[in-house]
Amino acid sequence: MAAKIKKGDKVVVLAGRDKGKSGEVLSVNPEEGRAFVRGVNLVKRHQRQSQTAESGIITKEAPIQLSNVAYADPKTGKATRIGFKILEDGRKVRVAKASGELIDG
Repeated sequence: MAAKIKKGDKVVVLAGRDKGKSGEVLSVNPEEGRAFVRGVNLVKRHQRQSQTAESGIITKEAPIQLSNVAYADPKTGKATRIGFKILEDGRKVRVAKASGELIDG
């Protein structure tokens, strides 16, 4: 199955404590159905000192369930579903259902 949400996409959070926030997808794990989104689902972690990093409390993104995020429509910025369309030249592209806008074209 083709992935509907990919790295670099702008998404909107639909549920949870960050509902309504939007951000860019940093990475997707389709096997677990989770994604890391910039600025969303931030958690604080205690970190030991290492050769590369200082010790202290750091804030970083935790994975969020893919069912709780939706693609942000290129026209309106609101959440939309994604469909697929095959162009005349044979390419399969993603399409925003709300506006009919091509996503990767």
